[in-house]
Amino acid sequence: MDFLISFFLIFPFLAAPSSSRPSTPSTLSGGSSLSVECPNDTLISPNGVFAAGFHPVGDNAFSLAIWFARSSSGPTVVWMANRDQPVNGKRSKLSLLKLGNLVLTDAGQSPIWSTATASASVVQLTLHNTGNLVLTTSDSHILWQSFDSPTNTLLPNQLFTRFTNLVSSRSQTNHSSGFYKLFFDNNNVLTLLYNGPEVSSIYWPDPWLMIWDAGRTTYNSSKIAVLDSAGHFISSDNLQFSSADFGLGPQRRLTLDVDGSLRLYSLDFRTGNWTVTWQSQSDPCRVHGLCGSNSICSYAYDSARRCSCVPGYKMKNISDWSNGCELEHSFSEDDDHKTTIFASVSYTEFYGYEYSVFQNSTLEDCKVKCSESSICEGFLFKFDESSGYYNCYAKSQLLNGKQSPNLRGTLYVKLNVSRESDVLPLSMPVKETKLNCTGNNIRRLDRVYRTRSGNNFFKFLVWVAAAIGLVEMLCSFSVVSFLFWKTRKQPDPAMEGYFLAATAFKKFTYAEMKKATRGFSEEIGRGGHGVVYRGVLPDHRVAAIKRLDKSNEAEAEFLAEINTIGRLNHMNLIEIWGYCSQGKHRILVSEFMEHGSLAENLQSNTLDWEKRFNIAVGMAKGLAYLHEACLEWVLHCDVKPQNILLDTNYEAKVADFGLSKLLYRGGGCRSISFSKIRGTRGYMAPEWAFNLPITSKVDVYSYGIVVLEMVTGRSPGGGASVNGNEEGGGSLVDWVRKKMQEEASWIEGVVDAGKSGGYDAAKMENLIKVAVQCGEEDRDARPTMSKVLQMLLHPQEEIHPKKRSSTMDNKTINLAPWSKVP
Repeated sequence: MDFLISFFLIFPFLAAPSSSRPSTPSTLSGGSSLSVECPNDTLISPNGVFAAGFHPVGDNAFSLAIWFARSSSGPTVVWMANRDQPVNGKRSKLSLLKLGNLVLTDAGQSPIWSTATASASVVQLTLHNTGNLVLTTSDSHILWQSFDSPTNTLLPNQLFTRFTNLVSSRSQTNHSSGFYKLFFDNNNVLTLLYNGPEVSSIYWPDPWLMIWDAGRTTYNSSKIAVLDSAGHFISSDNLQFSSADFGLGPQRRLTLDVDGSLRLYSLDFRTGNWTVTWQSQSDPCRVHGLCGSNSICSYAYDSARRCSCVPGYKMKNISDWSNGCELEHSFSEDDDHKTTIFASVSYTEFYGYEYSVFQNSTLEDCKVKCSESSICEGFLFKFDESSGYYNCYAKSQLLNGKQSPNLRGTLYVKLNVSRESDVLPLSMPVKETKLNCTGNNIRRLDRVYRTRSGNNFFKFLVWVAAAIGLVEMLCSFSVVSFLFWKTRKQPDPAMEGYFLAATAFKKFTYAEMKKATRGFSEEIGRGGHGVVYRGVLPDHRVAAIKRLDKSNEAEAEFLAEINTIGRLNHMNLIEIWGYCSQGKHRILVSEFMEHGSLAENLQSNTLDWEKRFNIAVGMAKGLAYLHEACLEWVLHCDVKPQNILLDTNYEAKVADFGLSKLLYRGGGCRSISFSKIRGTRGYMAPEWAFNLPITSKVDVYSYGIVVLEMVTGRSPGGGASVNGNEEGGGSLVDWVRKKMQEEASWIEGVVDAGKSGGYDAAKMENLIKVAVQCGEEDRDARPTMSKVLQMLLHPQEEIHPKKRSSTMDNKTINLAPWSKVP
């Protein structure tokens, strides 16, 4: 009986056909297949630059893709076969049939995609060094190639023709087709089009220019363009440009990004980082559709794009600006208790959708005509310098709005308000709404899978035998299993909730972590609740692997980092790649910083004064993002040089969120209570010692101390320099303030004389004054982090704050990571 049971248990595995593997790492032969369940089932180009196979695009969702395999931020996808129809993570395959057809099958049932090719001779699928996936016959005849059907990326020497186009992805994490398209139009011009759910419009080249004024031509009907290996792009419509690092060497890609801008990227193989070397839009607000209807786009070169609702409107979806804004209050057409008013927004333009243009018009005439029209949503009132009078541009829709100090137009929004309510002022600020990046926008595919039939007698016997064998095994080990269960710690439901919040990360096993760190042998740092090791992940990325200790505090730190960093995305914040939670082990996997921490580099001559200033700016951007941008309720609580990491370009990244705290979301109160003091002595704000309410100003104080330490070379205590030269006592802020009051040339006395190299005296003076203001004992005297950034980047606007205009008083800086591109 035991023999019979064993036979029936192993027979299905012996009888099942094995998955054929590629004959070489870059080639798939006819009759072979790649399985979604085998991560190693990939094709690798001979030079090791490109890989092809199944790429995860969601929860149990995969697409057949080609990607750069050497990017430090993970696979950079350049092509997808089924971007809008992902396949299941079980039993899905890419099969190369012997008859010459390449077929992608979902869960072993439905064909999702195929090349629709056939051949009487032997066929093979090869991934070339160029990134081109090519299906050929034995006599090298090309049946199909991926270069003929690009998605959102054009690779060097890949022809772009009248039969091809680039379509952006929907978002950074949603690879399905987005709203932006690059193609040759009917005038033979290479064009960028916004094709939204409701309207579409061309935005590049500038639609208000004649084609020849934009440097293009319509006379060449060949409709062909190409990017060569040296970084030069040329098109038949006379469009030409070159990468900033023109020349042979770097790997490059031309990608239509999710924000509608066409960008040329170069890959630095030493760091694995992508760098933008050319882009079609220097001002993102010139791209149509980014902010949706009834919304205004604003942009500053030192911050990022932001979308704001026009007066009387609110954001439809705070997690997606492109959905635009809707009326806060609506009235029926026959409502007798409403009246029409116009709220104005200065320095604004809305491109297109005029149902009429009234030339040489007065403001009152415009209001009357718009009030009488049922389709009028508002009008743009603008002075025409060529004619010398004002024109009224009546709008049927408020789309493609842009606000800039250089624009001279004023928008008047038509609003219906209740007669009994207070009438809105004629001039109103636009309503700003910050992005909520915590939403879980998962789209479920409406797809039904057939259930396997299993009514034949043989399968019935197999399942019966398997069940008997399973029961026998369970009985044999029941006592051991029970004892093991009793000794194990039961899973914490709260812990599972945090893991659900971190599903965007890769979950590693402890064995993978041990192998990546070579048995946790190379220690690169040590914190209060764990040790950081250098490791190499299976995809060859170098990572910083933080192994937390087993205390309750370490458990709390792990949950804080996973929950907090899982919602953050900024170029000046450390990026988490994954985690491990297996048994008693708690491990975080993050990007590796080549130059370590700021603390390790303070005595290094590699940090010249320009780098130190840039580090101060980068720290301010990261902290301002935590306090005021996408997640305005996050406090770091432990800002110090050890937690400021430097990448290969000495760009500062704020790290270690183990002591962070989420602010209360609901109300306007910015303070928060803590169960214990947090931070590091010397960098902690006075609020901690005097048991005062804790706000974002504690991070501002710590920031000021770190900047003064960078500038002076002295320890936070102020009594001694980090070089060991004793001088005075008290805090570092008091020491600097005393120098400023007593010495005429105080900058020379404050700046660390041990550091070689010159510095900009005006910039250094401003930096020190900002840092001293951050270190004020009174928290109300400290600026916010966005104000710190503004004072560093625009000192001329902040030296005499009392002389600023009212509009400057309300100026804020958006720190969404616009420049962080894939």
